[in-house]
Amino acid sequence: MNLGMYEGKNIDINEVIDSAETVPFFAEYRLIVMENTGLFKSGGEQLAEYMKTIPSTTIFLFVESDVDKRSKMYKAVKSAGYICEINRQTENDIAIWAARIFDYNGKKITKANMSYLIASVGTDMEVLSREIEKLISYALNKNVISKEDIDAVCIKQLNVRIFDMMDAISVKNQKKTLDCYYELIAEKEPPMRILFMISRQFNLMLQAKDLSSRGMNREQVAHTMGVQSFIAGKCINQCRNFSMAELKSGLAESVNTESLIKSGMMDENIGVEMLLVKYSKRN
Repeated sequence: MNLGMYEGKNIDINEVIDSAETVPFFAEYRLIVMENTGLFKSGGEQLAEYMKTIPSTTIFLFVESDVDKRSKMYKAVKSAGYICEINRQTENDIAIWAARIFDYNGKKITKANMSYLIASVGTDMEVLSREIEKLISYALNKNVISKEDIDAVCIKQLNVRIFDMMDAISVKNQKKTLDCYYELIAEKEPPMRILFMISRQFNLMLQAKDLSSRGMNREQVAHTMGVQSFIAGKCINQCRNFSMAELKSGLAESVNTESLIKSGMMDENIGVEMLLVKYSKRN
């Protein structure tokens, strides 16, 4: 009753102001939450002006993923209230946080395996926390968490499983390549999503090969590509088994397969299978 929720860019500012002017019902304050409105980029002039006259019984909470600190709205909110910038934790910050949880529970993990864990399950701290709990329970009688423990109990992200499939392709292990694909299909992963990830992986390997050829190390490659260090390392290792021409061909054929499927000229399952068979076949 004393809470107003507004989300998106098509918000009626007059309605928001009317709500803000309403006296709270049997409460001290009225809270208005506005999320991803785009008003901190453009179009926030009317509400920015209103920030000067907000009733003492009304509290505004803005949640924005992208702001222009030069905008009138940003300056108005900064003047009338408080702005807190909450950035995503870096991989290193998350690793330190996770290590504390392991340490508290009497477990140790190497830096390499910590990077592998984070790359496998992602940087969502809630998800990672659940996977750490599973690892601690699984390794109840062990002091050190191993890579095998992570593989045994953690649910890997799709991109990591695509890495496993591309590993098999890179060493021309056709059986493992198709086994990986059929496992993903059995788990209801759409073929088109798998195809998108294959295209992405060919693109990442192409970038990694180019950057490595310029003398960049893993950390520099990771920074330039905008990916985690572990992922950059995997791409560097995988791309060694492909020529630049093969990577360009794989990327082009992945994109072409997607186009044929979308135009109805090819069945999605057959299209992805043909692509995998071709690139995992021994010459």
